[in-house]
Amino acid sequence: MASRVSLKSKGKSGKGSKGAEDKSTVQHLKEWSTWTMKKAKVITHFGFIPLIIIIGMNSEPKPQLYQLLSPV
Repeated sequence: MASRVSLKSKGKSGKGSKGAEDKSTVQHLKEWSTWTMKKAKVITHFGFIPLIIIIGMNSEPKPQLYQLLSPV
Protein backbone atom coordinates (compact mmCIF):
# COMPACT_ATOMS: atom_id res chain seq x y z
CA MET A 1 0.00 0.00 0.00
CA ALA A 2 1.20 3.45 -0.79
CA SER A 3 1.03 5.99 1.95
CA ARG A 4 -0.71 9.23 1.22
CA VAL A 5 0.88 12.52 2.25
CA SER A 6 -1.47 15.34 3.04
CA LEU A 7 -0.40 18.94 3.24
CA LYS A 8 -2.51 20.89 5.68
CA SER A 9 -1.87 24.42 6.81
CA LYS A 10 -1.27 24.95 10.50
CA GLY A 11 -3.24 27.86 11.79
CA LYS A 12 -6.45 29.57 11.00
CA SER A 13 -6.67 31.94 8.12
CA GLY A 14 -9.32 34.58 7.93
CA LYS A 15 -8.80 36.27 11.29
CA GLY A 16 -8.58 40.02 11.44
CA SER A 17 -5.57 42.20 12.14
CA LYS A 18 -5.96 41.71 15.90
CA GLY A 19 -5.24 38.01 15.54
CA ALA A 20 -2.13 38.78 13.53
CA GLU A 21 -0.94 41.25 16.20
CA ASP A 22 -1.53 38.72 18.97
CA LYS A 23 0.23 36.01 17.03
CA SER A 24 3.25 38.20 16.35
CA THR A 25 3.41 39.27 20.00
CA VAL A 26 3.21 35.67 21.16
CA GLN A 27 5.80 34.67 18.56
CA HIS A 28 8.15 37.42 19.72
CA LEU A 29 7.68 36.33 23.32
CA LYS A 30 8.48 32.72 22.42
CA GLU A 31 11.57 33.73 20.46
CA TRP A 32 12.77 35.99 23.30
CA SER A 33 12.24 33.32 25.95
CA THR A 34 14.00 30.69 23.82
CA TRP A 35 16.96 33.04 23.23
CA THR A 36 17.12 33.87 26.95
CA MET A 37 17.05 30.22 28.01
CA LYS A 38 19.82 29.31 25.54
CA LYS A 39 22.03 32.12 26.87
CA ALA A 40 21.28 31.17 30.49
CA LYS A 41 22.20 27.56 29.75
CA VAL A 42 25.59 28.60 28.31
CA ILE A 43 26.30 30.98 31.21
CA THR A 44 25.38 28.32 33.76
CA HIS A 45 27.43 25.68 31.97
CA PHE A 46 30.63 27.71 31.82
CA GLY A 47 30.18 29.71 35.03
CA PHE A 48 29.24 27.10 37.63
CA ILE A 49 32.68 25.63 38.41
CA PRO A 50 34.47 29.02 38.51
CA LEU A 51 31.74 30.26 40.86
CA ILE A 52 32.31 27.29 43.19
CA ILE A 53 36.08 27.90 43.14
CA ILE A 54 35.64 31.60 43.95
CA ILE A 55 33.26 30.82 46.81
CA GLY A 56 35.69 28.19 48.11
CA MET A 57 38.64 30.59 47.94
CA ASN A 58 36.76 33.16 50.04
CA SER A 59 35.69 30.77 52.79
CA GLU A 60 37.36 30.17 56.13
CA PRO A 61 39.86 28.50 56.48
CA LYS A 62 41.36 29.73 53.20
CA PRO A 63 42.34 26.67 51.15
CA GLN A 64 44.91 26.59 48.37
CA LEU A 65 43.69 26.22 44.79
CA TYR A 66 45.01 22.65 44.50
CA GLN A 67 43.10 21.71 47.68
CA LEU A 68 39.87 22.90 46.06
CA LEU A 69 40.53 20.99 42.86
CA SER A 70 41.68 17.71 44.42
CA PRO A 71 39.04 15.00 44.67
CA VAL A 72 39.93 14.07 48.27
